Amino acid sequence: MGATYTAILKQSGAWWIGWIAEVPGVNCQERTKEALQETLRLTLREALELSRHTAREAAGEGYEEVVIAL
Repeated sequence: MGATYTAILKQSGAWWIGWIAEVPGVNCQERTKEALQETLRLTLREALELSRHTAREAAGEGYEEVVIAL
């Protein structure tokens, strides 16, 4: 089972804007609600991968990865 996140969506004029509540900085805008949801998914995936990469670089050599579930 994959992780789940909360998307906050709002229509503003001709645009849909959205945020991922649990991850600061993941926000997007699109012309349709469906396109917004897909763009949020892609942006979230990229943000999480960048965060993983940054953490691994900061750890340097000899680190251990452990899965933590809530």
